[in-house]
Amino acid sequence: MNIISNSWTNFNCFFSAEYCQRYLKNCYQTMDIHNPEAKSYENCYPFLYYLEHGQIYYQQAENSPLILKPILLFYGLVHLIKACILTVDPSYPESTAVLAHGVSTRKRKKQNYLFFHDEVKFQKNGLFPYMSEKLFKLKQLEGEKATMEELLQLIPELNELFLSHESKQTFEIVHTNGNEFYLSDAVLDFYHMTESRFMEFLSSKMNKSIEFFGEDEGEGIRFKLYNTEHSLIAPLKFSAAKNSWMFPLQKSKFMNFPELLIHYLLLYNLSMIARYETEWWSELVKMMPNRDYPFIYTFLQIAQYKNPFLVYQFLQRSDNKF
Repeated sequence: MNIISNSWTNFNCFFSAEYCQRYLKNCYQTMDIHNPEAKSYENCYPFLYYLEHGQIYYQQAENSPLILKPILLFYGLVHLIKACILTVDPSYPESTAVLAHGVSTRKRKKQNYLFFHDEVKFQKNGLFPYMSEKLFKLKQLEGEKATMEELLQLIPELNELFLSHESKQTFEIVHTNGNEFYLSDAVLDFYHMTESRFMEFLSSKMNKSIEFFGEDEGEGIRFKLYNTEHSLIAPLKFSAAKNSWMFPLQKSKFMNFPELLIHYLLLYNLSMIARYETEWWSELVKMMPNRDYPFIYTFLQIAQYKNPFLVYQFLQRSDNKF
């Protein structure tokens, strides 16, 4: 599958209110939500418009200068996420508390500011904690912080850039055959673990929906997964560049975050910088002074096509080809 060319083509089926109503009804029935018929009629147009507006933002971002891209991509992603939320919460939004961004960042940057060292802080209310819980059953800790470097290291398509700039490998490719996965023993050196300890670690990260097989030491980690949905297979990440699953080599408290959350956090901070840190943002784009520029530029290119792909993968879980 060519992810880049199919990112938006996949959404064509949703640009029909009749189809959206049937799709939402199926979602609500699966969840045993009361009165799915009425709620699906009520939400079919908001759902369709969220997707349509998101697509328009991304189309405009593709034709816009770099200086505007973070703003357009972030708000495009917000619309796509709201469409996803409507598939699991027919009453969204029930209050204004869920409409805020749900994360914050320092408005005025310090002298000698570097993007890699910047942080975002998770808030109690808003879209980020709401989407985390509603879409991925992931409860966030209020006050938790994530650095941009931590988040960038969890984008599999940036592996080559980290190798070029820092001689640091951030992902190891995972070979697959159906629902069987093979991971090289090289990963053990990065985690400083024995094979048995690593298998315990991986099992805990996969919520035990994993079965290991193969007895011979030194022949890699072989396992089967019971659920291979893109949005639920953390900590594995899917690389569009490699068209394969990848495993992160930097042990991080955020490694189990679905990639949609990681993209949201990065785009949020970049959109805030583009809006409020005009001098720093303009100098970065024009002068390209350090590693911040190639990583930001490359990430925005990735987000352009991968955001709709990640959203479509989430929506596809409820599409039973009715």
